[in-house]
Amino acid sequence: MTDWDAIVIGSGLGGLTCAAYLTAAGKRTLVLEQNQVAGGCSQVFRRKGNRYEFDVGMHYIGECHPGGRMTAALRGLGLEDRIEFRPLDRDGHSTLVFPGLTFRVPSDWDTYLARLIEAFPDQRRGLRLCIGILRRIGAELRTAELPKRSVRSLLRFARKAPTLATVGQLPLNRLFAFCRLSPLARAVIVGESGDYGAPPSRTSVALHGGFLDHYLTGGAWYPRGGGQVVPAHLIDVIQSHGGRVRTKARVTRILIENGAAVGVQLDDDETIMAPIVVSGADLKRTYLDLVGREHLSPATVARVERYRMALPLFSVYLGLDIDLADRMPNSTYWCYPDTDVEGAYRAAYEGRIPDEMPIFLTSATTKDPGNPHAAPPGHSTLEVMCLVPQGVFWPGGDAYSRDPEYLALKESLTERLIDRAGTVIPDLRRHIVWQEASSPVTHERFTLSSLGSCYGIEMAADQIGPRRPGPRTEVPGLWLTGASTVWGNGIVGAVSSGLGVAGAILRRPLSAEVKAGAVIADPGKLTPIGPDWDPLAVSKPSSPLRRRARA
Repeated sequence: MTDWDAIVIGSGLGGLTCAAYLTAAGKRTLVLEQNQVAGGCSQVFRRKGNRYEFDVGMHYIGECHPGGRMTAALRGLGLEDRIEFRPLDRDGHSTLVFPGLTFRVPSDWDTYLARLIEAFPDQRRGLRLCIGILRRIGAELRTAELPKRSVRSLLRFARKAPTLATVGQLPLNRLFAFCRLSPLARAVIVGESGDYGAPPSRTSVALHGGFLDHYLTGGAWYPRGGGQVVPAHLIDVIQSHGGRVRTKARVTRILIENGAAVGVQLDDDETIMAPIVVSGADLKRTYLDLVGREHLSPATVARVERYRMALPLFSVYLGLDIDLADRMPNSTYWCYPDTDVEGAYRAAYEGRIPDEMPIFLTSATTKDPGNPHAAPPGHSTLEVMCLVPQGVFWPGGDAYSRDPEYLALKESLTERLIDRAGTVIPDLRRHIVWQEASSPVTHERFTLSSLGSCYGIEMAADQIGPRRPGPRTEVPGLWLTGASTVWGNGIVGAVSSGLGVAGAILRRPLSAEVKAGAVIADPGKLTPIGPDWDPLAVSKPSSPLRRRARA
């Protein structure tokens, strides 16, 4: 007997998208989430009597324009008219602040190059060469399929994507050196690298070309109503088509019988059976803890252990008694103390937190001023983040929130980030009415990610593309989705992974179908949305299922 056709572990956007497509295609699918709110890194939380709402990871998204991957994936689930994305400032969706230079990143390749040449006129030739290569790679990535391990496939790939095949795997700093770019010009071009969390020496030309194209082709966007809107609508697709989402249901074991996945066991010993198990959980924990080494080949165990996790984030969340729309444009901010972007990553790899570190600032109230849940009228929210070393916040034991050393480090870094944010927003401290911070330990607690990384395994040149895990595993019936898979990290990467693995399970080209305009779900089954609809409440589904334990 089986309880479900498919079980999805984890309710990040990869897991929810996969479950939504499986249920829409007729598979009865159960999503199990250990946290009390579904959504993974796309969830929000509210503070001070629900007056302020903060995003955990939904800060800005690309490819929400007509023809974009995000647009197609949501349209395929009947959500095209239910989720609205607001554009960030097209003249500068990101603002890069360096000593002596403020550079606004426009949502257009031609304007981007022109603005770089205006800032660095003596490097015109090198900039044209560098940006031309990155732009061609971005265009090739939109149409080329990753090659299979055959000579014919590799030759076909080289013909369709010659720039990608020739220089795509080179480190980005090699391209910069070849184009003879100055340290400041290099720093500007990689100013948003915190979005994928790797330095120029570890970043492939292919990765950065694809990243720039992600925003420069179709702009940057933010969901109207806040980050929780996307998971809330995916949950509605799942549950209106016969599936279920259960929160506070922690999977402790993937059940293996005769070498195949047959179900899961929860932390209260409940077992749930299904012939398909999809893990959107942390890659290392999926293999080494949930499956167990005894069910894996030595080669797989060694490969999983070698994967390096991306650097984690430290975040500060502020509620302010002013309207930031009067003080900053609808833009994200990246602030650097100097031009040594590589050095900032090196410090983190060496376990150091420098006195001045690069920070990222974003305000949901500036991006979506009409959201009634974001902040009271005349008030704003602000999120300030930085990359930090792995392991420095781990005091040992579960009572980390009472550890004096941990609390002191957390408070110190919080104050330093607020000081740095004050260089963008003068008198910031005078207007703070709510303040809290989350460390990598916090992130690990809520998402069970190794070392608190929100990006999965690092997007370094030796861990991207075909070097990342695909959807299929060596264990029959077990599949993978999420940030650590071949689709990469980020919001669109996670959604694409969910669509891709659902297609692989169903043995149909779902990605191509939805790109061509197919709608897999039935929009008529979706729940009517009224004016009082609250995406956070929807993302805390009850568990009406009859609970039972099996021997």
